[in-house]
Amino acid sequence: MDKLQVYLDLALDKIVFYIPKLFLALIIAWIGFKLIKRITKLTKESLHKSNFENNTVPFIVSIVNFVMKIGIVFFIATILGADLTGLIAVLAAAGFAIGMALQGSLGNFASGILILAFKPYKTEDWIEINDNFGKVEEIGIFNTKIITTEDNTLIIPNSKITDSVLTNFSDKGTRRLAVFVPIPYDESFPKTKKLILNVLLDIPEILDKPKPIVEIENFDTHNVIVAVRPYANPNNYWIAVRKTRAIIKKVFHENNIQIAYVEGYELGEIGE
Repeated sequence: MDKLQVYLDLALDKIVFYIPKLFLALIIAWIGFKLIKRITKLTKESLHKSNFENNTVPFIVSIVNFVMKIGIVFFIATILGADLTGLIAVLAAAGFAIGMALQGSLGNFASGILILAFKPYKTEDWIEINDNFGKVEEIGIFNTKIITTEDNTLIIPNSKITDSVLTNFSDKGTRRLAVFVPIPYDESFPKTKKLILNVLLDIPEILDKPKPIVEIENFDTHNVIVAVRPYANPNNYWIAVRKTRAIIKKVFHENNIQIAYVEGYELGEIGE
């Protein structure tokens, strides 16, 4: 009975000792999480007002929210008398184990941070990466989603993007077409050039500035290769290519200029 009484007294002392701390911890947790919710909302509104990328805002908000909640948890643990040294050691060991298991994902995460920070491209940009060409639909923290010209969806890990050469066709605001047309040697190039230039600007998608260029690209065995290089908005590139091909065919037909097939050249190549 004496030992039982000792244990009861000890338990009562602990309860009396911890109840105020527990009550204080609950109040801090309630106020803290309410405050975090408010700060998170204000952060989101501020980022939108600052014209941050739509894909960047949720990530930044989630990081801010997570860090503040971790801070509240550590503060409450301190009030309750927890040994933070041991807790930090456990969290560090767990973090190391998780990091080793998710090396690839962490690499994509780090690459996502770099992409969002330095912005080598943004949503709606036309890019080419590792022979994959398309419009950027979404920039995630682990991968980037692009839509190809065939309307296929490609999910590219961000680490593949930062480790490779990236071509951004939308960065300059204009994109140059490259349409190659073979004409016979006995055909007048100045005449051909004039005919093409006269009709190019009839295409609404072709820009008048920078001015279209029509020049001799090369001399083939039996033909002269004429390069037609007008400019278009990146979003109108493929429409402009198709209309340029059609109008060249039309003007050549109307003026009895032959178009010969030459292996190795395509009417409108990607890369310009």
